[in-house]
Order: sequence, then C-alpha cells, then structure tokens
Amino acid sequence: MDWAFIKQCIPLYKEAAVLTLSIALLGILLSLAIGLACSLILYYKIPVIRRIVHGYIELSRNTPLLVQLFFLYFGLPKAGIVISSKACAIIGLAFLGGSYMAEAFRSGLESVEKSQLEAGLSLGLTRAQVIRYIVLPQAVSTSVPPLCANTIFLIKETSVFSAVALADLMFVAKDLIGLYYKTDEALLLLVVFYLIILLPISVAASLIERRLRHAGFGYSSAV
Repeated sequence: MDWAFIKQCIPLYKEAAVLTLSIALLGILLSLAIGLACSLILYYKIPVIRRIVHGYIELSRNTPLLVQLFFLYFGLPKAGIVISSKACAIIGLAFLGGSYMAEAFRSGLESVEKSQLEAGLSLGLTRAQVIRYIVLPQAVSTSVPPLCANTIFLIKETSVFSAVALADLMFVAKDLIGLYYKTDEALLLLVVFYLIILLPISVAASLIERRLRHAGFGYSSAV
C-alpha cells in the first residue's frame, strides 16, 4: 500500500466528495418535494393526475438511474436540448428519488386513521388545515424510517454519475486507477470517503427514529 500516494490524492477526493454531496443534497430535496406532491395526489385520488403519477412511479422505479442519465445527457441533445452534467445528475436523482419518496409518504398518509380527518373537519378546520396540522405531522413521523433509507440509497446511487463525465468520487477513483494503476489505494480512499459521508447520516437517522419511537408519535406504544 502506497501511503504517500494516498496522502497525495486526498485533496482530489475531498473536492469530489463536496461535489457529490452538493448534488445529492439538491437531488434529495427535490425528490422529497416531488414525493410529497405525488403522495398527496394519490392520497386524494385526484382523477387523471393520479394515473399520471402512477405511470411516473412505475417508470422511475423500474428503470436504472444510469439509463435515465444516458437519456438526459445523450438523448435530449438529439432533440436540441443540451443539459450540463451537473444538471443531468440532479434531475436524474430527483426523478428516481421522487418515486421512492412518494411511496414512503403515501404509506405514512394511509397510516393515519380516517376518523382523525373527520374529527378535524367536524371542528371546522378546512381540508388544507387538516392535512397541515393533523395528517402530515403523523404521516411524516411514520415515514421517517423509509425516508432515511431512501436518502442513503440515493447517496449511494451517485456512484453512477461518472458515466456522464461528472467528477464525483467514482470518477476520481477510476481516473487514478487508469492513470497510475494504483487500484488498492484508489478503492481504499473511495470506500473511506463514502463511509465518511454515509455513516453520520445513518447514525443521525437512527437517533431520529429512536426519539420518535420513545415519544410515541406516529408509532405504536407497543414498539
């Protein structure tokens, strides 16, 4: 193991990690917004739009992110639409993540008893107020475990961004292997930097789930 080479390459991995995290953050935030909107459409069973959302979820979940990125980066320019590598990565991650987040939110929404909606309406609250103050707080707390799992999954999916010439962690690792044939060192740094990114998120997710469980909010008291 060439430790001098590892030390020399750490700054490259730091830059790639910052880029990977920035794209992942934007993609995940957009996927949460898309997922919440889609879940509400499914929850209220809005005609026509509900079918479109179902089609989007099936398309997104049953096609690999790599194929979606290729369509955005190589396919759209054929139609005269040119998107940068970073924009392709963000859009692709949001497109994929939105479907998974939608299912997570939908399960949370459906876990709220219908009687609570009726009680809120009988108290004079509007439907929007019932959703905001009664349904969403409980639904989100119930959805925390799958939302956290989806977040970690989406961050790991960023490893395919190198396919569209984006200098993420995987791109740097493959580039160093191709240039210097330092496979062990490049892969070691790749694993270490992904652990640095993902372990704190995993620990934070566990702590949040534990706090919600102990509070008994959105969970059964028997848990």
